[in-house]
Amino acid sequence: MFKSIRILFFLLAVSQLVQAQEQDQILLGSKHQLHSQVLEEDRVYWLSLPESYSSQEASHKSYPVLILLDGNLHFKPIAGMVHYLSSDRYGSRKIPEMIVVGIQNVDRRRDYTPDKVITVRENNTGGGERFLRFLEEELIPELDQQYRTEPYRILYGHSLGGLLATHAYMKEHSLFNAFLAVDPSLGTWDAATMDQKLDAVTDATFKRFFYLATANWGKRNFTNRDRHVRLYEGLNRKYEGDFPAQLTYFENENHASVPPIAFHEGISAIFEGYGISYRDVKTQAQLLEHFQSISQRLSWEIHPPETLVNQLGYNFLRSRDEQERSSALDFFLLNTVNFPDSFNAFDSLGEAYEALGDPEKARENYKKSLELNPQNQNAKNRLEALQGEQ
Repeated sequence: MFKSIRILFFLLAVSQLVQAQEQDQILLGSKHQLHSQVLEEDRVYWLSLPESYSSQEASHKSYPVLILLDGNLHFKPIAGMVHYLSSDRYGSRKIPEMIVVGIQNVDRRRDYTPDKVITVRENNTGGGERFLRFLEEELIPELDQQYRTEPYRILYGHSLGGLLATHAYMKEHSLFNAFLAVDPSLGTWDAATMDQKLDAVTDATFKRFFYLATANWGKRNFTNRDRHVRLYEGLNRKYEGDFPAQLTYFENENHASVPPIAFHEGISAIFEGYGISYRDVKTQAQLLEHFQSISQRLSWEIHPPETLVNQLGYNFLRSRDEQERSSALDFFLLNTVNFPDSFNAFDSLGEAYEALGDPEKARENYKKSLELNPQNQNAKNRLEALQGEQ
């Protein structure tokens, strides 16, 4: 009797502990499954949404998509890194927030090899094109339908995944806009094969950004680096102008240790300049020119971050110089143009007009903010205060 009671209390205690642990979990992402008609099998992917995704202030935002091959290995470290690098906290913002998707493996040798590898024994290599069809015809449309995505997509691959990422980059048509190929396994691309692939490259390839990382393979290092350098130089020779790509050699990293370090370097290279500090911006024209340069490099129109522009507006608004104070409007107006569905952009513009002595314009923008978000208490309070001052 007493033993049964002790067991019951023990089970209740364990149950409460498990529930507490579940409630206290810090979740990095969620698990999803998609049946692929192309691959004729179910495929699992893990997905991590940006921190701002569910906030009211960011409900108008859409996000670029980062797809990770070998997601079972790379999803956790890279999703965490993306969260940190895209955060405005502690001034760590170097890249835009993005949706991170990690594809779980079924048969990576089949899926990541674009060409059939001839061996003594029969093998199932050469399914790379089919796998790319799965990504572009099934997974990406699924993501676009279910989430607020931007039509800017990055493909990350390491080893055999890097081989597939390199192959996809060199194709004439692709739904991806940038590629991170980390120590790709190019062992099957001899000189003749590589030359043939380079000859087939068209101008469309060079509208995408390509990051190529190569690691130290010790005694085999010359062969490994030579293939990567040969590919990079061959592509560079075909492009007239500033080649939108980067090759980095990691002498102190091997094939297994290089992925997270190369990802940091590669994603930073793609979005170089995105993390410009508000302290370095003097005028709206300078800011626009800076992000137009980034857009041109990426072949994708990328606006200055809303939070950065808002911060610039308030900094100028607090200035003792009247000309600088009036120029604050340029920044607040810019956000309403670039983010016309942002209630916070119009709320901030209303505060700027109010601070600069134009109550009529302030009321107009507070009302617009409330149209976009009827729960915006600040706009309600300011409208009531302005009404009382009439």
